[in-house]
Amino acid sequence: MAIALHFILWDSPYKDLPLLVIMISGGIPLFVQIARKLLKKDFGADLMAIIALITAAALGEYLAGVIIIIMLAGGQALEFYAMSKASSVLHALANRMPALAHRINGTETTDIPLANITIGDKIVIYPHETAPVDGTVISGHGTMDESYLTGEPYLVNKATGATVLSGSINGETAITIRADKLATDSRYAQIMKVMQDAEQRRPAMRRIGDQIGAVFAPFALFVALAAWLLTGDPTRFLAVLVVATPCPLLIAIPITLISAISMAAKRGIIIKDPTALERLPTCRTAIFDKTGTLTYGKPEMTDIIVPAAQDRDTILRLAASLERYSKHPLAQAILQAANEKNLTLLDASAVSEKPGMGLTGTINNQRIALTSRKKFLINNPQSAQDLPGTSEGLECLITIDDQYAGIIRLRDAPRADGKPFIDHLGPRHQFTKTMIVSGDRQSEVTYLADLMGIKETYAAQSPEQKVEIVRKETAQSPTVYVGDGINDAPALTSATVGIAFGQSSSITAEAAGAVIMENSLVKVDELIHISTGMRKIVLQSALGGMALSIIAMGFAAAGYISPVAGALLQEGIDILAIANALRMTWNKSIKTDI
Repeated sequence: MAIALHFILWDSPYKDLPLLVIMISGGIPLFVQIARKLLKKDFGADLMAIIALITAAALGEYLAGVIIIIMLAGGQALEFYAMSKASSVLHALANRMPALAHRINGTETTDIPLANITIGDKIVIYPHETAPVDGTVISGHGTMDESYLTGEPYLVNKATGATVLSGSINGETAITIRADKLATDSRYAQIMKVMQDAEQRRPAMRRIGDQIGAVFAPFALFVALAAWLLTGDPTRFLAVLVVATPCPLLIAIPITLISAISMAAKRGIIIKDPTALERLPTCRTAIFDKTGTLTYGKPEMTDIIVPAAQDRDTILRLAASLERYSKHPLAQAILQAANEKNLTLLDASAVSEKPGMGLTGTINNQRIALTSRKKFLINNPQSAQDLPGTSEGLECLITIDDQYAGIIRLRDAPRADGKPFIDHLGPRHQFTKTMIVSGDRQSEVTYLADLMGIKETYAAQSPEQKVEIVRKETAQSPTVYVGDGINDAPALTSATVGIAFGQSSSITAEAAGAVIMENSLVKVDELIHISTGMRKIVLQSALGGMALSIIAMGFAAAGYISPVAGALLQEGIDILAIANALRMTWNKSIKTDI
């Protein structure tokens, strides 16, 4: 409007008045905003914007000044659009959670905001509702869909003592839970938090843009001053500065980053640390945990051994009756074995599954426990002679009232996509070394490594030993570590990039740079492709836009481009760079190699 009035009043002495109004009303807020950045010693292309605005006002080039303001404001508008488009997944996550929870007070049930839930509150979750907080079932039996949180496609049975994750969807029957965490500390809130942190954190990729601007700004000032001094024409100084003011161009870098985060989230990959996207294409060593990473984490039962006084089907029935309330990978194998034998499961109560302590519960007034051989012998060393010898594969020991009752043997199958994924890392992504670092026994690790074609393995490793191995490898070349258990958390943190599978605990997810919600190596390949594509687009936007600006600066210094034309030209360059950055948001598919 101001520019149109300027041309309408072209023959009037007031023709510059509309432009002056825009220069003052629009320029002062931008000046204050940029000045704050300069006071924080954040020097970059914004410095040229300030100098260009002041110079335009001093030389009476009000039209050029208004175009500069439009250029800066337009860049901010494009940034807002891109950020809101790229953040749509975060909004979708937020919309999944209920606004209210049903708290039981004596005989009454009242609806309260999630923020008012306190630890110990009794919360009822009606059929098909979303769990508002992490908690423990205190009454009711049913199933819950946790696939959105864990990536596991099956429903999880819930009974008294079972754990409930916020964000999981209840089945057909109401259950009552005791709140174990505040809404802000629960699992779903943690997922929301890592998404928010990914958007708000100022990552290394943006600093690269600032560094480019910090180098480019002095160069542009030198060219502008040289053009002025050599020709004596101050308008050339302004024209050079105008074409060298790529503020929206530098916005292209974070736009690309947030777009990549959004693309990953749509595919079930949460980027906790945005620098993981920058570093992943530089990794040359891939280190894998075994169980749940290169294997399905869903073993199949191969045998059940019981003392002479016990019946195999009875022990399997007891184990399966308890395991149906567990999310441990062995649980599904035992349940499947019981189902194949058409065994009727029994009701269990007081179910408890604490990390590292095994699974316990009460069935028919008997205390049933499923644990490991090692943990059982710690408390019952005298029973060592009663146990059968060890063999390859996994095993689960069952006790009845703390007495040995049997051992279930299982074997975990390797992922179908495992060998193709391992084989393609070198040819397609320039990885020079692949390794397995596992806490499992050497025989199991060697068996899997031979199937996968991995030559370097470390078995029976403690979390501390895993960290030492990862640190040693990282000192030689950038590493990516892929794991899924709590004992992987330190190694995930020590690697250049840590990737956790979605069934991992919140501890593991917190340690990882990226969390794969669907346990699939294809998703890891998608993440590699997303990070590689992001890096290419960043370099295209930043370096390509800068190159075009430098060419325009040469023409402006030679007097072929006026300040007004330069402002329009730079706006076009910036729009091209930002449009290129938005390619990641517009892209609907990711091509994988496996």
